[in-house]
Amino acid sequence: MAKLQWQFTMSLDGFIAGPGGDASWMIDYLGPNPAVDEIMIKVGALLVGNRTFHGDDPYKNTPHEGGPYGGGWSGPQFVLTHHVPDIPVPGITFVGDLESGIAAAQAAAGDKHIAVLGAEVARQCLDAGVLDEIFVCIAPVLLGDGVRVFDYPGGTKVKLEVLSLSEAPSATNLLLRVVK
Repeated sequence: MAKLQWQFTMSLDGFIAGPGGDASWMIDYLGPNPAVDEIMIKVGALLVGNRTFHGDDPYKNTPHEGGPYGGGWSGPQFVLTHHVPDIPVPGITFVGDLESGIAAAQAAAGDKHIAVLGAEVARQCLDAGVLDEIFVCIAPVLLGDGVRVFDYPGGTKVKLEVLSLSEAPSATNLLLRVVK
């Protein structure tokens, strides 16, 4: 069965987007990264939060704008939302709840990974006990404000195990297993 793997780039101070959801800060840290290339090959489907789907594209105003991983990946995408658009979006399936979104993504991904994109949908996956791994690229920058990678009012402890650590010119990569 497909692994659910939360994938993101964050600043050293724990933000995945700047104030107002601005992702433009990432462009300086999205350079060549063999670990990202290896992860992308293993992805069979995306499970995306609505805010991430409608959010700022870190590749905005570049030749790589508009596609997942800067256009380096194509395949089935499932967007978790309570408000399905009236006009269909080519290549995107909108799903109304986490359970049906995961089931659809698993069917589409086969034995490959499901990349979870978005802090809120990842938190929901953690709450449901279905998130298997986290792949994070830590960018050497401090943002000071924005969208936190993990915001859990009242707090909670999620135990993680380091599976691998690697470096690229623009980021340090961590692959972590969620201890269940």
